Amino acid sequence: MRSFLIVIGILSSIFSFAQERDKALPKANKEYQKKEYQDAEAGYRVSASAFPDKSSAFYNLGNSIYKQKQFSESKNAYLNAAKNATSRVDKHRAYHNLGNVFMIEKNYTAAVESYKNALINNPADEESRYNFALAKKMLKDNPPPKEDKEKEKEDKKKEEDKEKQDQDKKDQDKKDQDKKDQDKKDGKDQDDNKKPEKPADKGEPKPESGISKQRIENMLDAVGNEEKKVQEKMIKGKERGKPVKVEKDW
Repeated sequence: MRSFLIVIGILSSIFSFAQERDKALPKANKEYQKKEYQDAEAGYRVSASAFPDKSSAFYNLGNSIYKQKQFSESKNAYLNAAKNATSRVDKHRAYHNLGNVFMIEKNYTAAVESYKNALINNPADEESRYNFALAKKMLKDNPPPKEDKEKEKEDKKKEEDKEKQDQDKKDQDKKDQDKKDQDKKDGKDQDDNKKPEKPADKGEPKPESGISKQRIENMLDAVGNEEKKVQEKMIKGKERGKPVKVEKDW
């Protein structure tokens, strides 16, 4: 009996303590309805701190921060709400509002993903469907920039260097080919202009430079004719018995 009473006493104390700690959430809800968003935020923070595994305090905390236009700060509250939610309804609401924050920040990639998660938990919600389509359109019209700018510059430089190397190689190949073509052309022209030399006849004397062979033969014929004439005169002289003068009279 004594043990039973101790257990009852402990459970009663826990229940009473929990009820006392839960007073922050209802009070914050009333302040939210009065549009006293700062006071509501403070109450929701107390409730979320007391019950870190509950979804409702984080979801309402996100809403109160959102109403104060602290959009980036409200993201963590919605993320915790989606993480702690045990029902599809709570998950849908958290992801939908999280998508709204990303849309304001123009982070369309994250917005598309958030609205998609919202529709997974509630496919019939037309507002989530519309926002999902709008986020996809904005993402298409505004593609996200690359996160690693240094890598982008490095890749661009590598690409430019490769293009330059390829162009230099093409230019060098063209120069080499042009040189080969020119050398080939020059060699052909030399062959065309080169006349074959007539081999000298064996046993015949080569004529001196500047005197043709025919002229030399004519000269030899003339000399032979003169000798023949002289011999004929000598024969005639002998026949007449008179000496032949070989020198001219002065």
